[in-house]
Amino acid sequence: MKNSPEFPPQEYIFSDQIGHFLRRAYQRHTALFQQYIPDSQLTAAQFVVLSSIRTNDGSSLADVVKATVIDQATIRGVVDRLKQRELVSVDHDRMDRRKVVIKLTQAGHDLVTEMEPFAQQITESTYGNLNPAERLALNFLLRKMLEGGDAA
Repeated sequence: MKNSPEFPPQEYIFSDQIGHFLRRAYQRHTALFQQYIPDSQLTAAQFVVLSSIRTNDGSSLADVVKATVIDQATIRGVVDRLKQRELVSVDHDRMDRRKVVIKLTQAGHDLVTEMEPFAQQITESTYGNLNPAERLALNFLLRKMLEGGDAA
């Protein structure tokens, strides 16, 4: 909005800004994840990566980055930790040796399946006391914000 007699300048209060609300909501969600997930070694990022790989078995590193919207440097660390726990296997593509292919091990698949009910509870708790219409509206508005943005 422009500054004009119609729209007088307003004091900038960081705690009233969308970024602050989104950051706090994410912090709450992450805290709930750590509270509810029984595997204390599993982080939210690791669970998202495992879930993505299960959906797209035989994913390349680039596929995981695109699906999870986690930067490549972070994904490498996450995948390394999952590999150390023997939850994923990492190999080179047979056709293109430069391409890394990540697959779930049986232990990784079992862990994702075991954690899903907890993940659903985390989602419910993150929504808090929002009613079904508010949840739908929130998801719609967040998707709309993400579709219209200049930054990825």
